[in-house]
Amino acid sequence: MLALKNAGYKFYTFEDYCNGKCIADEKFIILRHDVDLKVQNSVCTAKIENEIGICASYFFRVVSQSNQPDKIREIAQLGHEIGYHYEDMSICNGDVDKAKEHFEKQLTYFRTFYPVKTICMHGAPQSKFDGKDLWKKYDYHTFGIIGEPYFDVDFSKMFYLTDTGRMWDGFNVSVRDKIPVYQDEWINKRLTYHSTNDILFAINEGKLPSKIMITTHPQRWTDNKIAWLKEFLLQTAKNQVKKIIVKRQ
Repeated sequence: MLALKNAGYKFYTFEDYCNGKCIADEKFIILRHDVDLKVQNSVCTAKIENEIGICASYFFRVVSQSNQPDKIREIAQLGHEIGYHYEDMSICNGDVDKAKEHFEKQLTYFRTFYPVKTICMHGAPQSKFDGKDLWKKYDYHTFGIIGEPYFDVDFSKMFYLTDTGRMWDGFNVSVRDKIPVYQDEWINKRLTYHSTNDILFAINEGKLPSKIMITTHPQRWTDNKIAWLKEFLLQTAKNQVKKIIVKRQ
């Protein structure tokens, strides 16, 4: 983040972007964190960002590994945006009406910590239900939501970087966290980066796109060698399963 900041990028939350606060002719980053597991890692990330003057968007799931009130409150108090990382279709086994009721209930809950205005689908690769299908029948705007990244970002103008699969070019093993329409265009333009060092090199060379949405999963980031190894082994195994799922789609 410091390298991007030093290169002149401005940082915004997704809520800022949806409210039109990003300046069109400036370099900027929409910084988003999906809090899937190990919520304490997100607290550490939020503190670091606060110390260097960066605000980010933290999307929380309803599961206990993510939904821990004291941690959510602490991140909100550090000045970050809180959003709902919804997976209601999976939780409700594809029942759209029940999923809508579940969504509304959970949204009300997360609004006790922050006036939630944005949401983001949790990929749930193990589920056969796509969370975004909820909006084929219902309209999230009726709940006071102003943005969902997979619907409300023009990815023809916004480069997308995500650490899904524990790599920055993990779209080949991503079931749902990808932008398939524009992914091929970026590949053709050689705008793909495998490691963080690749991104740092592009920053130093001035070759990184000027408008980027970055999505990370803080559970993957640690300086603890044992925790790092566990995450590496677990994600490597997951990627093999996800490759099979992607091939069957």
